[in-house]
Amino acid sequence: MDRPSGARPSGPCIGVDDVHRFVEEECFAGGGDGRVGAELEWLTFPSGDRQARVELATLEALAEAVGTLPAGSKLTFEPGGQVELSSQPAANLSSLTQAVAADALALRQALGRLGVEASAMGLDPIRPDVRVLEGSRYVAMQAYFDSQGPAGGSMMCGTASVQVNLDVGKPCDVVERWALAHALGPVMAAAFANSPFVMGAPSGLKSTRLARCLAMDPTRTAPVAHGPRAGPSWQQPAAAWADYALRARVMMIHAGSGAGELQPVLEPLTFADWMNRPAGGPVSVATGTPLGYPNLDDLAYHLTTLFPPVRPKGWLELRMIDALPDPWWRVATAVPAVLLGDPEASGAAARAASHTAGRWSEAARHGLGHPGLASAARHCFTAALGGMERAGADAETTDACVAFEERYVARGRCPADDLVEAWVADGRLLPVATGREPSWA
Repeated sequence: MDRPSGARPSGPCIGVDDVHRFVEEECFAGGGDGRVGAELEWLTFPSGDRQARVELATLEALAEAVGTLPAGSKLTFEPGGQVELSSQPAANLSSLTQAVAADALALRQALGRLGVEASAMGLDPIRPDVRVLEGSRYVAMQAYFDSQGPAGGSMMCGTASVQVNLDVGKPCDVVERWALAHALGPVMAAAFANSPFVMGAPSGLKSTRLARCLAMDPTRTAPVAHGPRAGPSWQQPAAAWADYALRARVMMIHAGSGAGELQPVLEPLTFADWMNRPAGGPVSVATGTPLGYPNLDDLAYHLTTLFPPVRPKGWLELRMIDALPDPWWRVATAVPAVLLGDPEASGAAARAASHTAGRWSEAARHGLGHPGLASAARHCFTAALGGMERAGADAETTDACVAFEERYVARGRCPADDLVEAWVADGRLLPVATGREPSWA
């Protein structure tokens, strides 16, 4: 989102009530249609050289070669050269998974023609973090994260995920869906954990990606509910998200009259402090650009720099799931969609996840090796499988969910366990390529 050109206000122009009103209207309004969406990410490598990065020119050629994808998904790139496929909102699971599968196939074919391999893992297992995109947002973001440690750079340049976008719900359902999404988060993260390596060796974690995301800046990555900054009002979604945004540090600002001129804010400054600072308080970013006071456009941009595991954007964006190969991305999309969308399944899931809510660190470290998370996952998958037909899931997706439950959930395992076992057997750090998508042979 770009801020219109022009000088930033020289005095306060928005208050706490404006922030809460904006969040209510922009982040939680308009739900109830039951639509679903998904965003799939892959790590990319030049064919035959998994130590190298795909060059920016190749990514630009990929965008041109792909053009408009068959089902209308949007192709974008992450700072380290990861590719991301963002679906259009779909009316039901069958429409969604068929659309994503068609667009993913077209993308993989285009990657192959350009000599690029893709791997669906949550964290790069081999390469150091190197940024290849030069956009102003990513330059400022890297400067901000580098001032705090390596975790932020790793998130930017070395991670990939499956993001599931679910209807925020009718006004009468929002509170329940918000609470259930947070309670289910650790269970979903544990079941689909798929990032056990870092720099060529096991990290000791099942989802190193999740652990790094949680560690990089708690003011913007901690869960809104059950996180270190969660207050007593977190159960009221709009109030909780507004409070979270006010307490979060400002990462970057539009520092000049041009909409693209972003500068990092390296000194600790929350949005509330920026909004309410007294005259004579902090007045500039590192470049000496006058800071001024924020307006609603600045608030809207600030919200795009917050990355909790459940993020409200007019829908609920679930961000806790590692990237997964075909067909497991179908499972990671379908299971939370059914558990949050089907009333019967929702009730069972809420009961199952009530004992593991807030167990984010345990999910990252142990996956389904954690007994409580394993038990919750078994109950949640049973509920989800019972609701697949009611949710409009297609046969291929339902079959994939059954296979995943039998291979992993019923045995207290997650995809990361396969990766570690392959490494022990023959030193393999990356999945082998199949005819469909990077997957285990």
